[in-house]
Amino acid sequence: MPDLKTACPEYSQVHSQVLQDVLRRVERTYQAFFQRLKDGQTPRAVGYPPFQGRQRYHSFTYPQYGNGAVLDGSVLSLSKIGRIPLRMHRPLEGTPKTVTISKEADGWYVSYSCAEVPTEPLPLTGRETGIDVGLKVFLVTADGDVVANPRYHRTAAKQLAKAQKRVSRRKKGSKRRKKAVTLCAKQHQHVRRQRTDFHHKTALAMVRQYDTIYAEAIQPANLSRRPAPKPDGKGGYLHNGAARKAGLNTSIQDAGWGHFLTLLTFKAACAGKRVEVVNAAYTSQDCRGCGERVPKSLSVRTHICPACGLVLDRDENAARNIQWAGQALRGLAGMPAGANREAPCL
Repeated sequence: MPDLKTACPEYSQVHSQVLQDVLRRVERTYQAFFQRLKDGQTPRAVGYPPFQGRQRYHSFTYPQYGNGAVLDGSVLSLSKIGRIPLRMHRPLEGTPKTVTISKEADGWYVSYSCAEVPTEPLPLTGRETGIDVGLKVFLVTADGDVVANPRYHRTAAKQLAKAQKRVSRRKKGSKRRKKAVTLCAKQHQHVRRQRTDFHHKTALAMVRQYDTIYAEAIQPANLSRRPAPKPDGKGGYLHNGAARKAGLNTSIQDAGWGHFLTLLTFKAACAGKRVEVVNAAYTSQDCRGCGERVPKSLSVRTHICPACGLVLDRDENAARNIQWAGQALRGLAGMPAGANREAPCL
């Protein structure tokens, strides 16, 4: 860092710990890249960390609160920058540790990472449930309650496409293009905030209603990521399969399962309740009534068991199996009669 400041004198105008945090970000990126290589992934599939231009760098962090960043009432004092008035949407709780300033489409935001934040327990209800997330509906509980999928991105698809076309028609580097880029970013920001607001409200409703929630341990990134290229036997890779994405990519990203489950876990911890994750293998195939495995394709939305005659919505059957699997891990009773398989576990 001292040699870099000598070569680039303008870096002396930036707080030293902010510069060090940038190096830590680069270090974490490369360490993750090398770790994926050690795990056996091909370099082409892993992806070398690309160069990020200044237009793609939207945030900077003061790693230590009090050393370069101090909050005085509603005014934030930043070293090398000055005093900035804030609109605080809620008072700080706990002990501030880091301060991150980020640029969004509609302005600048500051976020504080705090430790020892006090919890706000909610009244216990004595109820448990399992949830199965999907695309036809956002989620189904083991009790049969359904939360509809709002599909915000699909609804705003025409407006987003129109905003993107406006950007593509502008000359690169022009003021009109910058204005079009800002308007397009605000359109995407609006959709993202709609989705986040929906996730917050749904998670809070679930936490208020149940003490323990069992969810499937899904990885949405693996469901929607681009397929890895296959070697062609000549030292290269076949790109035909890698150039096409799965048809449900947009719908999976629009639902935001991972973000919702993260919020649900966080809110449950703050409320003194729990979210347990279980392996969702065969939860849609196994009958909740008798445990018989009934194979079915994704297009079949109704579970019909030939052994016990149970007729149930596919997602509700999966939610009940997820609840039973979570309870089995805790040693609670509830195994379906006649089931001869072990509960799926992590």
